[in-house]
Amino acid sequence: MIIDTHCHLDFPDFASELDAVVARAQAAGVERMITISTHVARYDSYRVIAERFDNVWFTVGTHPHRAHEEPDISVERLCELAAHPRCIAIGEAGLDYHYDKSPRDIAATVFRRHIAAARITDLPLVIHSRDADDDMAAILKDEMGKGAFRALLHCFTSSRGLAMTGLELGLTVSFSGVLTFKNSQELRDLVRDIPDERLIVETDAPFLAPVPHRGKRNEPAFAADTLRVLAEAKGKPADDMARITTQNALRLFSKMPAPSNIPAAA
Repeated sequence: MIIDTHCHLDFPDFASELDAVVARAQAAGVERMITISTHVARYDSYRVIAERFDNVWFTVGTHPHRAHEEPDISVERLCELAAHPRCIAIGEAGLDYHYDKSPRDIAATVFRRHIAAARITDLPLVIHSRDADDDMAAILKDEMGKGAFRALLHCFTSSRGLAMTGLELGLTVSFSGVLTFKNSQELRDLVRDIPDERLIVETDAPFLAPVPHRGKRNEPAFAADTLRVLAEAKGKPADDMARITTQNALRLFSKMPAPSNIPAAA
């Protein structure tokens, strides 16, 4: 069993064939999916998909690209929306200095509110970080000093330094199809130095399709391809890596019940 811990099933790319996309994922061994919020205003779209499919859960949060559109989203509102039984995480939220679609101060403020909501609800925070390593590390250290919270660095493509900071703070690191790209040897080298219990996989579908699907629309079924490369980088059989990453995901996203045949890791 594989869990795609980050996909965007609400995107128009999947609208005409969502049933088929979910069915193909299951056929590939990707038996659970988490559809990720990019802005709170679309909360109902995530909720409806998660209520429609027994093997899909969702999150609530504001992507840094959207922070300027939702600058006043409150901690209380995030916590309220996260109470839905199929909402299992806060985010994605964070910093993105590559595109800089939101003013950096606003993005940081919105991000800190998401951290507060994760701390209050004890739900994991899905972190988006791109080209913002120093500020991201500083905020994470500062906020962890105010009180512990659970989190993961999603679609990790940042520096080894940020990865090590995240590990020191107890965070999980998630890898997408980028791990399979020819020019991603540094990421594959990094994987070897991340403890097994801190690794999970995702697609970020419809983006970043892994090899051998690169250039095509990504979908949750392709998480199996990323998992195989992750297993190769760790020097483990793919079945072992599937078990490890599934148990890690179940531990992190603990509001999602474990299947009866796969006990959650202690």
